[in-house]
Amino acid sequence: MQWVKPQATPQQLDQDAARCQQQAWREARFRTWLYRPIGPAMLQDAQGRRFFVWPSSPLGDPFSDQLMEEARLASFCMRSKSYELVPVEPKKQ
Repeated sequence: MQWVKPQATPQQLDQDAARCQQQAWREARFRTWLYRPIGPAMLQDAQGRRFFVWPSSPLGDPFSDQLMEEARLASFCMRSKSYELVPVEPKKQ
């Protein structure tokens, strides 16, 4: 898959993609760590060592995964700049 915009130069595509990726990374990182709906729980293992776990379940927040949220935000940013994601034709050998 490749981002395409008819009037964009390859340099502009690279700049827009990098800018969208940076903005998406910042936003996803900020959301993931600061706005979790439920905080971590402290548990103990059999040896008495304490550790933190973040609650999760199939019914949990689908946007709490930082990498998935980052990809979604970067895609939204590129689409808002009028880019389209299209399949790349395979090279013939």
